[in-house]
Amino acid sequence: MNLRIDAQNLADELSQTQTRIVFAESCTAGLVSATLASVPGISNWLCGSAVVYREETKTQWLSVAASMIAKHSAVSAVVTMELAKRVLAQTSEANLAVAVTGHLGPDAPAELDGTVYIGVLWRGQQVADAAVRAVRLTATDRVQRQQEATSVVLCDATRALQMKS
Repeated sequence: MNLRIDAQNLADELSQTQTRIVFAESCTAGLVSATLASVPGISNWLCGSAVVYREETKTQWLSVAASMIAKHSAVSAVVTMELAKRVLAQTSEANLAVAVTGHLGPDAPAELDGTVYIGVLWRGQQVADAAVRAVRLTATDRVQRQQEATSVVLCDATRALQMKS
C-alpha cells in the first residue's frame, strides 16, 4: 500500500478519461480526498468530498433516510450506495461518485470489525447496476485501517475508470 502512488494513479486516470469525481466519506473522514488533493493539478478532476461521519450528518447533509440507516445500519451496502447516489446528485459537475463506510474499531460488532463498504456510481447509471463491495481490512490499528481503506477506495475508483474507458 502506497497512498501517494494510489493517488497519482487515480489522478492520471481521471485526467486521461476527463472525469470529475466526488466522494462521500464516513470511516475515512476525508482522508481519501485529502490524499488525492496532494497530487498537483487535481483540482481539474476532484470536485470534493462530503465527510459524513455520523448517522445524523448522513441524514442532514445528504438526505439519507434515517429509516434506511435504522433498517440496514450506516455500515451496509445499501447505505453506502445511497451515499454515492446522494453526493452525486448534489454535485452536478461530477461524473463519478465513490462512497465509503465502515467499522474501524474499537467497539465495532465482531462480524463487522475492520469491514468497509465501497460504492462506485457513474452519473446516469442505475443504482441497481452500480458496484458495491465489502472489504475486510487486514490492519488492526485504527489509523492503519483508515489508510488501508483509503488505498482500497483510490484503487477501486481507478479500476472503475479503467473499466469504463
